[in-house]
Amino acid sequence: MDQRAKDLIKQGDYLFEKRTSLLSLWQEIADNFYPERADFTVVRNVGSEFADNLMTSYPVMARRDLGNSFASMLRRDDWFSLRAEEEAREDNRARRWMEWAGGVQRRAMYDRKSRFVRATKEGDHDFAAFGQCVISVELNRNADGLLYRCWHLRDVAWAEDAEGEVSEVHRKWKPRARDLAAIFGERNLSDKVKERLEKEPHCEIQCRHVLIPSEHYQSPAGKKWNTPFVSVYLDVDNAHIMEEVGLFNRMYVIPRWQTVSGSQYAYSPATVTALPDARLIQAMSRVLLEAGEKATNPPMLAVQEAIRSDVSIYAGGITWVDSEYDERLGEVLRPLTQDKNGIPLGMEMQQDTRQMIAEAFYLNKLTLPMNSGDMTATEVSQRVQEYIRQALPIFQPMEYEYNGGLCELTFDILMRAGAFGAEDDIPDSLRGADVQFKFQSPLQEAVDREKGARFAEASQMLATAAQMDPAATVQVDTNIALRDALEGIGVPAKWMRTEEAAEKLAMQMQQSQQAEKMAQDVAATAEVGEQAGKAGVAIAEATERLS
Repeated sequence: MDQRAKDLIKQGDYLFEKRTSLLSLWQEIADNFYPERADFTVVRNVGSEFADNLMTSYPVMARRDLGNSFASMLRRDDWFSLRAEEEAREDNRARRWMEWAGGVQRRAMYDRKSRFVRATKEGDHDFAAFGQCVISVELNRNADGLLYRCWHLRDVAWAEDAEGEVSEVHRKWKPRARDLAAIFGERNLSDKVKERLEKEPHCEIQCRHVLIPSEHYQSPAGKKWNTPFVSVYLDVDNAHIMEEVGLFNRMYVIPRWQTVSGSQYAYSPATVTALPDARLIQAMSRVLLEAGEKATNPPMLAVQEAIRSDVSIYAGGITWVDSEYDERLGEVLRPLTQDKNGIPLGMEMQQDTRQMIAEAFYLNKLTLPMNSGDMTATEVSQRVQEYIRQALPIFQPMEYEYNGGLCELTFDILMRAGAFGAEDDIPDSLRGADVQFKFQSPLQEAVDREKGARFAEASQMLATAAQMDPAATVQVDTNIALRDALEGIGVPAKWMRTEEAAEKLAMQMQQSQQAEKMAQDVAATAEVGEQAGKAGVAIAEATERLS
């Protein structure tokens, strides 16, 4: 057994043991909101029935709607674009290259073999229910495409560094012996696994993947890591290292919705808020179902000595009664009197609880405010500001930690793999720049709409000021304002001329206007001269007549 492998296994066991109590909370959340994922503390067999403990599906549907809205609102159409950290670097040539690179990255991410849609679909619902998810991004084994995978939170534990970034990740893994041989090669497996491979190729092997900063990993003798991280695959049962390679990135994207100090694990504000209501609505639904069943099929009150058969309360059923029983002593079989006035009240309470769950899952805050057309620019801006304040807690963690983390890690992997061509192809203005991502989400659309409203409002103010003093219009550089507004609403760089070309064309138009004005002035001068000449001739003729 390798001592380095034993040390890594011991570190992972510590992290998994430390968060054992958290599994109980995740199990409770999954039981109420995400029954498909409710296997944190129990083992589900294939074919087990989901949600057999629930009386109403409304909490599950609320989580489903929120999880589905992440993709439909934050990853639709061309949902990301590249931007330089410093706007001064973004000339037209740089923007065109970033638009091209964004297209290359988008095609790589949405390639069928990359499984991006599958991984993010699973991750979205983990994020909605548990406030975090774990997605790995890497090149596939053939190094000809990307590979995205979402991992069960039960099987992953992580630690933060001194700055609060996720730095060390331990993931449990149970592949088949045949898969291990295909991935790492049979020669890199332990002797015991090789023996089982021949007899039981489909047996599962307890493995673990560890991503650890290279400065915290004990290197083999005579080897030094020149990468920030080290990826290690372990055979846990045999404490055997199957593969260890250096990585330039973290490989795992672990977005966290709402964190609390002192813990590296996050929470979902939706499920934490709605969990009491979810328990309540399950109990209320059970009581209302029982009350409704008793109302439509009430319990029967029978005279024991007069009934000669079982009480048949199904449709068309017959109950045999002793013919000698005297009905004057009371009916042999009669329904038990019940008070049904509480059922409407229970329905109202259930409806109120549903509304509380919907608000807890932000389902009433996901719609962008509509512009009726007769609203002023100020009113539109105020409504957009209100929407931003309500939607910010939902979209901000998703944009920067979730989508941003996926895009940045993907860009780094593709750049190192040469997907964007040679380094010389990158425009000079972008070399050495930090490339960031801009996302076309409803929140960003709201910000862009606010920018457009500000531009319209500024135009109205300039028009009013120009009526009082035409010189007031020089306070705003309309060319810069217009270009900024066009870029803000997403006009492609190919549609716009470069700053140099636009400036040259404007100068040509100005020169053309000046030449046209000079021609008009010359024509006017000639016309005045002609009129003056005609006037001189007329004066001379009049003088001759007088003389």
